[in-house]
Amino acid sequence: MTMDIQKYRNQLNSSSPKFNMVPFIDILFTILIFLVVTSTFQVADQSAAVTGKPEIDENAGPSEYYLIPVAGLKEVIVNGEDMSRFIRNSAIAVHTRVIDEGELIIKPKEGKIIITSPPDLPINKAVKSPE
Repeated sequence: MTMDIQKYRNQLNSSSPKFNMVPFIDILFTILIFLVVTSTFQVADQSAAVTGKPEIDENAGPSEYYLIPVAGLKEVIVNGEDMSRFIRNSAIAVHTRVIDEGELIIKPKEGKIIITSPPDLPINKAVKSPE
């Protein structure tokens, strides 16, 4: 019995090699799981996100006012009274008690800030010109 070698060669040449993706995906996921398990993650400081106030470090010192810059700021209303005269370079300084106990509504498209200050805080102390 003779073997037809030419037919066998033609059959090998005509078939295209196949790549099995299953082991490749297994190895890829194994590497991915290894990287996730061995990585370290930092927890974000939740205190700054809750209050919305900027963080104060030991170099900054205590501050009574926070600077609120708004591009194109034209109008500042405090308890219904216009305090736009305190605007400098599209920014205004707002008292810390207003931020803690009052309400601040910033409307950047209108260039306007509406402030409701605490009842016992005078309007002229709620905002001032930035220094």
